[in-house]
Formats: sequence, structure tokens, C-alpha cells
Amino acid sequence: MMICTALVFFMHLGFSLLEIGLTRQKNTINILFKNVFIITIGLLLYCLVGFNLMYPGEFNGFFGFAGFGLSSPVVDGALDLSYNEGYTYWTDFLFQGMFAATAATIVSGAVAERVKIGPFMIFTILYVGLVYPIVGSWKWGGGFLQTMDTPFYDFAGSTLVHSVGGWAALVAVWLLGPRIGKFKNGKAQAIPGHNLPLATAGVLILWLGWFGFNGGSVLSADPGLTSLTLVTTCLAAAAGGVVAMMVSGVMYKNLDLTMFLNGILGGLVGITAGADQMSPTDAILVGSVAGAIIVFAVAFVDRIKLDDPVGAIAVHLICGVWGTLAVGIFGSLAGIDQFISQLIGVGSYAVFCIITSFIILFVLKKTVGIRVSEREELEGLDSHEHGMNAYPDFRLNEH
Repeated sequence: MMICTALVFFMHLGFSLLEIGLTRQKNTINILFKNVFIITIGLLLYCLVGFNLMYPGEFNGFFGFAGFGLSSPVVDGALDLSYNEGYTYWTDFLFQGMFAATAATIVSGAVAERVKIGPFMIFTILYVGLVYPIVGSWKWGGGFLQTMDTPFYDFAGSTLVHSVGGWAALVAVWLLGPRIGKFKNGKAQAIPGHNLPLATAGVLILWLGWFGFNGGSVLSADPGLTSLTLVTTCLAAAAGGVVAMMVSGVMYKNLDLTMFLNGILGGLVGITAGADQMSPTDAILVGSVAGAIIVFAVAFVDRIKLDDPVGAIAVHLICGVWGTLAVGIFGSLAGIDQFISQLIGVGSYAVFCIITSFIILFVLKKTVGIRVSEREELEGLDSHEHGMNAYPDFRLNEH
């Protein structure tokens, strides 16, 4: 479990490299700053309030709070090692804390290149500190979605992590508006990222991190279940990438690396809800559908005039919803009752996350503003928000 915790932590490097690779050079420091802020503040908030909001013990199924800070179960003056078969209280906190920060990282990519750093930090504090643990408690904390006659199922977070971030990303992109030059005469214009090698490295690091994200969600070192989970995870990722490559190749008559990469991520997000329930064949089917979804979802997001520089809405929201519903279609839980439970879960998270993220972002927009000025956007957030350059030209200092 601790190794898996380290792998999930490593995913934050993957997110960082993917985001800077798919955006422009002038905003690199801004994106790295946001990603480092998310993991640091996320862990502190999860310690202070998040963990006890998400796992409150006895509560009404919608909201509970076990108090501020961490208080480990102690027996005879030592840590209670019977807390769980597979891990201790401290391991539980750290593993779940790594997940918590991921939700805001998803939003970071969608709002890249035009969001004010201050309001984004405030949003992160409220969303990671309060919203994520409250909705997490509905399933993983034993809340109402877990106590239904047919419990909602989300093994490692297609909905609880990915679409929680995805719904907020959708609201944020809508309230922010597109980057300057993204849409001309009603048509989406490509704004290429500045470093696709870094983006590729980011995706491969994320894939590696998913060994911890899904593998650790077995919550034990059970060899059979852990190894099956890693096989289904990898097969879905591979299928997602290949299908996205093929579909985009047919549609656009070129072999687009960014579609290939996002197809891999779509497959990973899609399998995350049911990775422990699927056969290898099921996993390939789930990943394949996710890969196809990516290509059409990216085009759809452009068509409705939403500007998502890294494809976060397509990957994390739309493939997250698909993966959650797939639990009721494929695998050992498949059936109409399970499918209805999955729909109830998706709908519950959608309503709560859309409303809360809208309130937070709308208040910020009307008070301090959430978008940088036109000049700052054109010249880059690195120089205006941070007074730094990610790639200084040392030749300028030569005599």
C-alpha cells in the first residue's frame, strides 16, 4: 500500500509534464506552480479536515465529520495494527490523501493559460478541502450510495476522483471562456503545445502511476486480485490508445500523437471504476470504447465553443462517466439493477459537483475575477504572475 501511495504521488509529475507539454511555453511556470500547490495544500487540507469528512464513521449518509486533525487508533500505547487487514491508519490517510489532490489537478489543465493564480488557489482549497471529501464519503465512507439495496460501485474512482474533477473543469471552462484566438469565424483553431516529448513522458508516467492508483485500491497485497487489476488496467490503456489512434486517423487523415496519448488516458480512466471486476476481454472492450469516445468528445467540446487545452473534460469527465456505467454492462457485477445504481451515482455526483463548483467559481468571478487581462494572456502568465521564464535565453547575457 505504501508503494502504491508513492506511485500515486508520482502521478503528479505526470500531470505536470502532460499539461506543460500540451500548452505554450510562456505559461509553463504557471502550470508547474499550480500543480505543486495542489499536492502540497491538498495533503495539509486532507489532514486538517478532509480525511475525517470522507471517513466520518457514523453519519446520516450525506454528511458527517469526525473532527479536525488526525487521531490514530491506539491500543496499549501503540498503533492499533488491527485497523485493517491490509494497511494501518497512517497508510490509509496518506493513500487517500494522494487521491484527493488529483481532483483539482484535473481542473488545472482545463483552465490553463488564462486563469488567475490567486482565485484558482482559493478554488483548490475549497474543492479539495470540502467538496471532494464530502462526495467521497457517499461511497467510500459508507454513505447513501454504499447503503442502497444494490450499492453504487466505483472501485478506484472513475466517478469519485475523475468525474468529480471533470464536472468542475466543465463549469470552470464555461465561466472562463476560451483563450484568445481559439475560435475564429465559429471554428476551433489549433493552439499547439510547445513540447510533445514532455507530454508523452507525462502520459507514460501517469500510466505507471495507475499501477498504484488501481493496484492500491485493492487495499491489500492479495496477489490474485492485485495482479488481475493491473492486467485489466494495462489492457484498457493499450486498447484506448490504439482505438483513439485509429478513429482519429480515419476522421482526420493523420496520425495525431495527442489523440493517441489521450486515448491511453481515456482507457485508464474508463477501467478505473471496475478494474477488479473485469475479465481481460471486458477490459479491452471498455478501453476501446473509451478510446473512441475521446476522439468524438474532443471534437464535441470544440463544437460547443468550450476551450479545454489538454482534453481534461473528454478524458476525465466523459470517460469517467462511461467507465462508471460500464460496471453495469461488463464484468461480474453486470445487470440492470447495477446499471441503475451506477446511473444514480453518476447523477448524484454531477448535480452536487456542478452546483458547488459553480457557486465557488461564480462568486470568485464576480468579486476578484478569475481571468487574467488580455495583455497578460498574450504575453504569458509566467512573466506576469510569477516574474520568471521557464526557458531563459542565456545568450542574451553573453558579452
